[in-house]
Amino acid sequence: MDRIEFFFDPVCPFAWLTSRWAVEVSERTDLRIDWRFISLRVLNEERETFERHRQAHLAGLHLLRVADAVRSEHGNDGVGAYYTALGTELHTQGRRDELFGGEEIDLDGLVGRALATAGLSGELAAASGDADRDRVVRAETDLALSRTGADVGTPIITFDPDRPDTSSFFGPVVNRIPRGDEAVELWDALATVARIPGVAELKRSLRGTLDFT
Repeated sequence: MDRIEFFFDPVCPFAWLTSRWAVEVSERTDLRIDWRFISLRVLNEERETFERHRQAHLAGLHLLRVADAVRSEHGNDGVGAYYTALGTELHTQGRRDELFGGEEIDLDGLVGRALATAGLSGELAAASGDADRDRVVRAETDLALSRTGADVGTPIITFDPDRPDTSSFFGPVVNRIPRGDEAVELWDALATVARIPGVAELKRSLRGTLDFT
């Protein structure tokens, strides 16, 4: 069985699109996804960013605190279900635009609905205010960046957890979710690239607007 470690921040649209591709591949192959955390709040704390982005990144940190609580109680599958529920409302249903646009968003309501949709206890929502959980989020963010270097964003994927320092990459960045055979073809290609230790970067600009369908 192939296994990857997928580092995500729930508010990142690029992580969401890439995660849905990874899930598509997992449904068509024997790929297992281990969900790990990376915080845009932590990643950008020493950088100048727009205030509305800082607030959105802070919201992502609160959502990751809950994800940590979910993992403690329900393991990796619980995190996957929670992330799917969160991302569907934030990205597929368009709530992310409110968050990054500086609008007030009912974070407690968002978390509560996501937990309910994922079949998880609403009591886990209390973790949103538990700053002690930031230690885990920060440690996993640092772990991801130790594998790729600090000049990247989200998502980060470790394609081979047995050799994380030579098989981890930022991306792939996609503007739409590859489906079906295309999803598996992309996986096969990137898994091949990830086996070559000397590969560092392959990049071009986005090919179109983001499509969350």
